[in-house]
Amino acid sequence: MEKNLFKPAERLASVQEYYFSRKLKEVARLNAEGHGIISLAIGSPDMPPSQQTIDTLCREAAKADGHGYQPTIGTPELREAIAAFYRRWYGVDLNPSTEIQPLIGSKEGILHVTLAFVNPGDQVLVPDPGYPTYTALSRLLGAEVVSYDLTEGGGWQPDFEQLERMDLSRVKLMWTNYPHMPTGAPARRETYERLVAFAKKHGIVVVNDNPYSFIRPGSSPTPLSCKEGEPALLSILQIPGAKDCCIEFNSMSKSFNMPGWRVGMLCTNAEFISWILKVKTNIDSGTFRALQLAAAEALTNNTEEWHLEANVRTYANRRAIAEEIMTTLGCTFDPSQTGMFLWGRIPDSYADVEELTERVLHEARVFITPGFIFGSNGNRYIRISLCANDEKMREALERIKAIFK
Repeated sequence: MEKNLFKPAERLASVQEYYFSRKLKEVARLNAEGHGIISLAIGSPDMPPSQQTIDTLCREAAKADGHGYQPTIGTPELREAIAAFYRRWYGVDLNPSTEIQPLIGSKEGILHVTLAFVNPGDQVLVPDPGYPTYTALSRLLGAEVVSYDLTEGGGWQPDFEQLERMDLSRVKLMWTNYPHMPTGAPARRETYERLVAFAKKHGIVVVNDNPYSFIRPGSSPTPLSCKEGEPALLSILQIPGAKDCCIEFNSMSKSFNMPGWRVGMLCTNAEFISWILKVKTNIDSGTFRALQLAAAEALTNNTEEWHLEANVRTYANRRAIAEEIMTTLGCTFDPSQTGMFLWGRIPDSYADVEELTERVLHEARVFITPGFIFGSNGNRYIRISLCANDEKMREALERIKAIFK
């Protein structure tokens, strides 16, 4: 075959292979050589969903008439369950017919929203540090990425004075993510109020990615309880007028232990939904019916006690071990952070973060994430995932202690 006969699309030059895709190849090679790497890197829950969720999937999948194409807008059962879920936990009223769109995971939603709102050459505001897919998909679709800083000194919240100094004339979307990944900064109502005002002032659609609100390892024993009439959890859609200018993503991957099921959702006004559906209906079809009905079961009938055990107690135990790992490595961290990760600043004695993470990988045989993959503001940080059982996390701690004496 003639060399250079085939070439990839030029858009591929704007992105690299996802860090974890590349690094997991190295980890697989080390494991094949017998090194037994413990991964504390990826946020993929290692626990199953509730039993009634699994039972519903199995029961529905066994039915002969449930295997055909499904509506792209999702089944009525799932849309109604999402509406009830938002009303129950967030105190937000949504029309299940027009203000909810089920997704095949949030990554799909990032693609569809960007296609629906952003023309090539338009600008998109992306947090630094932040989820790398916001940047990668924006670039693949021809948008210009403009980073806005999140810093430890600012509580990893947007600096609105900095944002107001920017030229925002070409900005169409702003991505936010609270509770924040990777830093664990909790959601703040004040931040949501300022984001809604910012969106309305500048004509920018704010998209808040909210998959971590149930995972609260540092919470009191009853973190989901609330005063009568007040929502248990925060959503940007609680802010008056937010539905007019904001979109919120949520997901069943993290809080319901369903990452491989690929069930997510977005909630916003009916007009935005109609624009997004123009994209989605031309790209895919609806999720398998049994999956949708099982997801509806989880959203409707997972009890407060189930969430308390799965999303608070379990992660609290693991978080305590992760904090010991951070301390052993000489890293500092904010104990108030939430979510399924622990984010910490490395000692000044290291030239860069990979000097530490590569030593942990090759000497202690533990894979942890360097913060630079989330943006330049993560260059001096590491992230430890809590998605490994207590035994593996304790083994990782002992290995690290043996090296970092």
